[in-house]
Parts: sequence; structure tokens; C-alpha cells
Amino acid sequence: MAQKKEVQIIIIPPLKVERLQLHIKGVTELICHAWSEKAKKQMLAKQMKEAKQGKDAKDPERDYRESLYWLNQKAPHDLVPVGKVDPSKHELFGFKTIAFKAAAVRAANDVGLAMTLTRRAFHVIGEFVKLDYKTVYMREDMVRLNGGVADIRYRGAFTDWSTVLDVKFNAGIISAEQLYNLFNTAGFGVGVGEWRPEKNGVSGTFEVQK
Repeated sequence: MAQKKEVQIIIIPPLKVERLQLHIKGVTELICHAWSEKAKKQMLAKQMKEAKQGKDAKDPERDYRESLYWLNQKAPHDLVPVGKVDPSKHELFGFKTIAFKAAAVRAANDVGLAMTLTRRAFHVIGEFVKLDYKTVYMREDMVRLNGGVADIRYRGAFTDWSTVLDVKFNAGIISAEQLYNLFNTAGFGVGVGEWRPEKNGVSGTFEVQK
């Protein structure tokens, strides 16, 4: 007589989604490097196999302006055309929310969490967060390109910066306290923006304030 197969019942608990706000305070300055219109046109031309054009003369002021995320005054904070506006005359700049999530996911390794699981456990709402800051200024940095060629980069940097992250998370996987600790770990060892600790730099570090 054939034996009956045991039926395994899998109980899936209901999804428990919660939200919290994380108040981020910059410890070291935040260096921005948004994709410039020039860089995007060059990539598109290369993909379309267009003939290479001669290099334009370097324009430090333009590179500085285009490295920043210029936002409008009304939420949601969409990007606005840069033009030739002096950054000191503009009141609203932002930063990519995905950079903060990526930093937290990267820091999961440091606290014994799987990066793939952590990535699915929470979302930072919106595409940009608004930055509060004391000053924005133009940095001049020497960099090495692929192949070892030296170049000078002009990028915007923010001092005494802060922001607020609106986070939605699966409370069945990760708790609010764990998220707080995870982002604090990310702020210390990973950072955001250019020349951050993850990339052998010192900029873009932050703390989560309670």
C-alpha cells in the first residue's frame, strides 16, 4: 500500500511595513559629482558610434555648477536647469537618496548581515533629499584616471551639512533600532559622495542623531 505523502503547510506572516525618519548629521564635508550634461552627451555619442569630437577647454566654474544637484523649491524636489547661476545664490541643493541606501547595504557586511537580504528590507523614499548646510564651495582635486593619467577635477562640496531620510522598512526583517545602528555604521565606515572612506577617502562621513 502506497504511503501518503506528508503535506507541509507554510505559514506566511502578514507584511508589516513601518516608517521612520533618520536625522543625518555630516561629520566631514560632502563632495558631489552629479553627471554633467557634457559627460552624458559624450557617453551617448560613444554608444551611437559617432565620430569623436575634440576636447573642450576645461571650465572649472561649469564643472563646479554641474557637479551639484540643483533642486526646485516645491516638493517633490525635482532637478532644475543649472544655467550659469552662482551656487551661492541658489537656496536648495540635494543629494541622491540611493547613495544613503547603498552605504547602509554596504555596511551590512560590517555587522554580520547579508547584503542581499538587507537590500530588500528597507527603502529610502524619494529620489533626492534636501541638504541643509553652512557653505557650498568649489573643490580642486588631483585625480588619477584609468591608465594612470592625471587630471584636475572641480566639484562642489558642502560643509556642516545635514539631511533627513524618510525610510520605509519591513519590520518582520529589520527593526527601527537595527536600522539606526546600520546607518550609523555606514556613516562611519562607508560614507556618501566622492572621496568617501569606502573609496580610501575621508569625506562624506555622517552620524545618525536621535
